[in-house]
Amino acid sequence: MANEQTAAAHDHGHDHGQGEGCNIPSFNTENIIVRADIMQKTKELADMLYTSEEVQHFRRAEKQIQGNTRIQDLISLIKKKQKEIVAFETTFKNADMVAKIEKEIEVLQDELDGIPIITEFQQSQSDINYLLQTVVSVIRDTVAEKITVEGAAPADDPVECIE
Repeated sequence: MANEQTAAAHDHGHDHGQGEGCNIPSFNTENIIVRADIMQKTKELADMLYTSEEVQHFRRAEKQIQGNTRIQDLISLIKKKQKEIVAFETTFKNADMVAKIEKEIEVLQDELDGIPIITEFQQSQSDINYLLQTVVSVIRDTVAEKITVEGAAPADDPVECIE
């Protein structure tokens, strides 16, 4: 199976310059096929992350925000004013109106940011990003550590293949 995956992933129509019969695999990220067991563990990890307290807190805050009429009105008004800015910048070329509307958006944004559930939502987004970055870092560092420990440092490209 692994050889089939390597062959399938490797068949992308270029020469490595090592001559005929060279079996040194070279991969393009578009052609890599991830092993089924790795995908299964990845999905398990994703499910674990989804059930984490950070994600659950985010979902609760998001639901409260979606159900809050005042917050939704503020968001709609900010979006409307952002469209007005685009019109005054591009169509009307009116820098004074752009500045005026930007100040109006700032006031609306300050009001929105002053609502406690918005602060909680933003903090939960930050927490989830940190969690995901930590997971990716641990995976990257663990793989890099094992490659280094096992002496698999990248070697120079061979001049030619020996059969």
